[in-house]
Amino acid sequence: MLLGVAGLGLMAQQDPQFSQYMFNLLAINPAYAGAAERVSLKALTRHQWVGFDGAPVTQTITGHSPVFFESLCLGGTLMRDQHGPVTQYGFFADVAYRILMGNDARLSFGIKGGLNLMQGKFGELNPLDQNDQVFQANVTSKLDPQFGFGVMYYAERFYLGLSTPKMLRTEFFETDSLVFVSQPGQRSHWFLTGGYVWDLGSYTKFKPTFLVKAVTGAPVSFDLSANFFFYEKFWLGAMYRYQDAVGMLAQYHFTDGLYAGYAYDFTLSPLRNFSGGSHEIMVGIDFGRQLKGIRSPRYF
Repeated sequence: MLLGVAGLGLMAQQDPQFSQYMFNLLAINPAYAGAAERVSLKALTRHQWVGFDGAPVTQTITGHSPVFFESLCLGGTLMRDQHGPVTQYGFFADVAYRILMGNDARLSFGIKGGLNLMQGKFGELNPLDQNDQVFQANVTSKLDPQFGFGVMYYAERFYLGLSTPKMLRTEFFETDSLVFVSQPGQRSHWFLTGGYVWDLGSYTKFKPTFLVKAVTGAPVSFDLSANFFFYEKFWLGAMYRYQDAVGMLAQYHFTDGLYAGYAYDFTLSPLRNFSGGSHEIMVGIDFGRQLKGIRSPRYF
C-alpha cells in the first residue's frame, strides 16, 4: 500500500524467475529436453528478496534425457513456489521431438503437460476489515491442469527458443460470491531465449544470453547476461534484469558430470530498502553414455 501511495510502478510476477535460466532451460521450455545428450538432473532453490516478509521462495527439480534413436526426448519438472500466504506445487512431464539438421544442429519441438496445486492460508492473515469474506477461510487445494509447448533450435555453441510453458488460463478462486480488486489466476507467459559462445583464447570462452518475458496485463521484461568460461571448469558472469535487479553468477564443474552454481541479485526497485537481495543455488549431475562427438561440459 505504501508503494502504491508513493506512485511507484509495480509489475506482477506469477511464474517463478531464475537468474541461472541459461543453465536450467527445461523449466521454461519443454523443447530443451534431451539437449544434454544424456541423463541430466538439476536441483535449484531460489530465495528472492531475502529479509522481506512473505518474499518468494522457489525450489525446482528437473530431469531429461534423449531416448529412442536420439529423436525423442523425455523430461519432467517438480516445482514448489511460495509467496506470502500462497504456495503452489507443479508436476509436469515434457516430451520433445528433434529433427537433426546440418552441422550437428537440432530443431526441437516440445510439449509440457501437468498439474498445478495451489494452497492459500488466507485465514491466517490479519486484514484491516476483520469481516472481509476473502480472508475468512483457507484454500486447502485448488487443482488446475496445465499445458504448454516450445520450440528450440540449437547446436554446440548457440541456442534460440520460444515457449509458453502454461497456456491455459485458470482462475485460482471462485469469484461468483466474492469481489476481488484484480483477476487472480494463471496467465500465459511467453519466453524468448537465446545465447551464443565465442572463443576469446585457448582457455576462455564468452557466452552472452538473453531472456524476454511477456504476459498479458504486464509490461514486457527482459534479462541479459554475460558469462565467461575458464579452462572448461569455471563459469563467472553478470546479469541485468530490466528495472528490477543486477547480479553475478558463478558455476564450477567438479567432474565431467557434477557441477554447482550460485547467483546473487541486488534489487534495483524500491524493495532494496527492505531486502538483502536474492540468492539462488543450483546443483547438477549428468550421467550415462554420451553420444559420439558430443563434448562435455556443455555450454548451456
